[in-house]
Amino acid sequence: MNLVHQLATYSDLVNKIAVITGGSRGIGAATARSLAANGVKVVVNGRDRAAIDAIVTEIQSKGGQAVGIVADCTDFSAIEHLRERVHQEFGSVDILAAFAGGGIIRPGPVEKISEEEWGSVIDGNLTATFLTVKSFLPGMIERRGGSIITMASTAGRLPSAAPAPYSAAKAGIVIFSRNLANDLGKYGIRVNCISPSAVLTERTRQLMPEAQQKEIAAMHPLGRLGVPEDIASAALFLASESSSWITGVTLDVAGGRVMI
Repeated sequence: MNLVHQLATYSDLVNKIAVITGGSRGIGAATARSLAANGVKVVVNGRDRAAIDAIVTEIQSKGGQAVGIVADCTDFSAIEHLRERVHQEFGSVDILAAFAGGGIIRPGPVEKISEEEWGSVIDGNLTATFLTVKSFLPGMIERRGGSIITMASTAGRLPSAAPAPYSAAKAGIVIFSRNLANDLGKYGIRVNCISPSAVLTERTRQLMPEAQQKEIAAMHPLGRLGVPEDIASAALFLASESSSWITGVTLDVAGGRVMI
């Protein structure tokens, strides 16, 4: 599958400051590239220094502005350090893409899931999103503006074969985002959630055989799996003023897999 994505241009994004957690690979990295190409000063966060540096170098080689900061988003003190570094490097954050996700779990029925596995996945996704927002939100409230974009999944929208903790965490992010949007509108802060279906990230390509890719693609009305740029394009729109009257939305970027 060779798709050519025509990157949209949003002039209002020039010189804005964005933090992308989970920005060193896959969807986060594609979002960092897309924002930087629109003139945004990008902070790439992750836990793998080499992966972060590779994305930052790529952005800078194309004339973009980017820095990389390592932080574990399940550790509030680490996120606070991230926020302080961002302020030192660029200034106050306009766009927060809370995309970090993680956790370790083996496939299997609920009764076989350990407490450690449950906690790992809930913390790596839902708690990480909460802590990230908690850290950056006071500054946005003080400035009375900003765009927060969170990352859910089709697994949190429909019953699926995904492990129960993952589905629960992603569904939690959806309702957490709606509550935030309802509370923060009075400050001019918009909060929206992106919910992708199966996306061909580097990891997915490595772990999913081609026959299985075709099988899953056939489950989508548009007949293909997503690519990271599909999700990045949605994030770009939600970050821009083109979506200035949109908040509290869960955008299913899912090839028609979810229609609600």
